[in-house]
Amino acid sequence: MTNRTVLISGASIAGPALAFWLSRQGYAVTVVERSPELRTGGQAVDFKGATHRTVLERMGILDEIREHKTGGLDQTFIDAEGRPLAVMPGEFTGGDVEIRRGDLARIMYERTAQDCEYVFGDSITSLTETADGVDVTFRRGAPRRFDLVFGADGIHSAVRRLAFGPEADYVEHLGHYYALVETGESLDFGDTAVLYNEPGRLAAAGGPKAPVFFVFASPELGYDRYDLEQQKEILTAAFADGGWRVPELLEAVKRSDDVYLDSISRVTMDSYSSGRVALLGDAAYGNTLGGFGTGLAVVAAYVIAGELAAANGDHEAAFRRYDEKFRRYARIARSANAGPFLAPPTKLRIKLRNQMFKRPLMLRGMLWVTDKFATDITLDDYPALVAQG
Repeated sequence: MTNRTVLISGASIAGPALAFWLSRQGYAVTVVERSPELRTGGQAVDFKGATHRTVLERMGILDEIREHKTGGLDQTFIDAEGRPLAVMPGEFTGGDVEIRRGDLARIMYERTAQDCEYVFGDSITSLTETADGVDVTFRRGAPRRFDLVFGADGIHSAVRRLAFGPEADYVEHLGHYYALVETGESLDFGDTAVLYNEPGRLAAAGGPKAPVFFVFASPELGYDRYDLEQQKEILTAAFADGGWRVPELLEAVKRSDDVYLDSISRVTMDSYSSGRVALLGDAAYGNTLGGFGTGLAVVAAYVIAGELAAANGDHEAAFRRYDEKFRRYARIARSANAGPFLAPPTKLRIKLRNQMFKRPLMLRGMLWVTDKFATDITLDDYPALVAQG
């Protein structure tokens, strides 16, 4: 056991997952989160394959996740008159088990809240590494010192910027943006999830409690990610002349107070650590909407904690092993880009994408490939972790 102190930035998925494992080893864990409270809602995320399932079982949360699973609904591509064109089966998007991001975050938080300190509504403003720790200042709280600092704070990671350098040095915009809009309204889609395409654009709606989802092609935009009205304006402009029921969806966007707009981007890092600071989740591998981000985050938390235990707390050795083990596994995040798949650039590309779902052999091949990527890591049985699982 240890009495070392750890700071984790980010209370979505990767942060609480790492907090779970480290607190059980005796680390004094603090999680700082910029949002004023735990974020609920959000899109569905999924886990696939034996590797993901094993980590969730060892965390003791797989059964609870299954209790809150969304079911991996089939989604229907439609034309401007609402007529079906193709069906994307739930197994393609939902993996072995699918759950809304907010529900997963709540489960992770509840498993760690008693043993870890959570600080909401604050963020890190500086990191200064010394011989025996990291001095940290915060936007609101008093300065503190920690033995280790982890960035689990997403694609726009403050920890990465402070410890490694400017975001532009590591984050590559991949030509598309996406938006999730919690409308809180009944838009009369029932339980059916439908997706409507025009060249370079996708509007999706329907399904129980699901947010409205948009994807659109665009060069890199400059905007304030915390300005709700500015995000609404960008989204409205991008879909201003949209067909089908897009005008109705845009009216719901205008009334919403929960809009999340961001780029589909890739992160490229020579190393996931620098001294006493390490990155995991989207902060390290990027957000390409390829369906692997949540699984990567949860497995990374297990590997980091396991390597720290195996190295008896020697963070340099542990971080080196984490980098070696994870670089191959995370390569899917360096190659995936769901933008052109979700919002093909031409009518022909839309048609060809839809035809793929009418070819069972091709679909099974794609499912096999995704499962291969999800399981492509040797998951060590770290005694310090498995004994407590």
